[in-house]
Amino acid sequence: MASRDSITEIHIKPLLNIHANYASIMPFGFIRDLSHPIIQYNSKRQWFGETKAGVKHYIHALKTNGIHIMIKPQIWVWKGEFTGDITMKTEADWKAFENSYTQFILDYAEVAQEIGADIFCIGTELEHFIEARPNYWKELIKKIRQVYKGKLTYAANWNEYNQTPFWNKLDYIGIDAYFPVSDLKTPTVEACKLGLGRWKTEMKHTCDSLKKPVLFTEFGYRSVDFSGKKPWLTDRQMGTVNLQAQTNATQAFFETFWNEDWIAGGFIWKWHHNHKTAGGNNNTRFTPQNKPAEQVIKDFYSKK
Repeated sequence: MASRDSITEIHIKPLLNIHANYASIMPFGFIRDLSHPIIQYNSKRQWFGETKAGVKHYIHALKTNGIHIMIKPQIWVWKGEFTGDITMKTEADWKAFENSYTQFILDYAEVAQEIGADIFCIGTELEHFIEARPNYWKELIKKIRQVYKGKLTYAANWNEYNQTPFWNKLDYIGIDAYFPVSDLKTPTVEACKLGLGRWKTEMKHTCDSLKKPVLFTEFGYRSVDFSGKKPWLTDRQMGTVNLQAQTNATQAFFETFWNEDWIAGGFIWKWHHNHKTAGGNNNTRFTPQNKPAEQVIKDFYSKK
């Protein structure tokens, strides 16, 4: 949740209506390309909700209405290139990038402590950065712990989490759960549950070995044909609306995971602040708003 505007109770009421008790607030930092070492953030050119002032405003409004908070700072690479491929070309650039990332994360860790956020996410889908600089991450977690006293997680991509080396330093195994589950044009609930079974077994094994609960830092499906085949795709050429595909995949996800005691919960991708104009029956994007999938989420959230 982050937008160009401030929010009021009008924007929060739809969250309460689906029985949500947590929201993920995502301030963004930007880099020019996958090897650019300087993160630009908290800029006047950014949307209000992506800045420190906006984050504080959002959280105050949400907490006033009884909603708990995860702050999840994220990097956006120009042209939407995948953050997991971020790799510096020289040692000097790696050092500059580490310094820039540390400043970015610690600034928002201080905000998280100041406003009493319940969870702080230390990064999102940064596989190559972690693989190349593991010692940096261990030291970064120490620095964050000195600033922020709440729960910590990291948002690992679905095919990255079982190689992430520092789960023992965090409170939750964070997973962006875009697992491929079905090749069907309109996947059935049973087909998606069958497809999720493999991933559920692997996650449970990781959970048991680390003795940490799993938190789905992102999960969701687009309302398009083949929504369960490669759920991470954001390609706008996938333009055929399929509300049933989204509904079935969402139903299967909840039926597979929601009653498991090793699952701490999850954050729907993606919820827009202006519910009245978001989503709808002609929308192909991830949001479940004003689509049949919203009722599925409401039903399951009401039982938790």
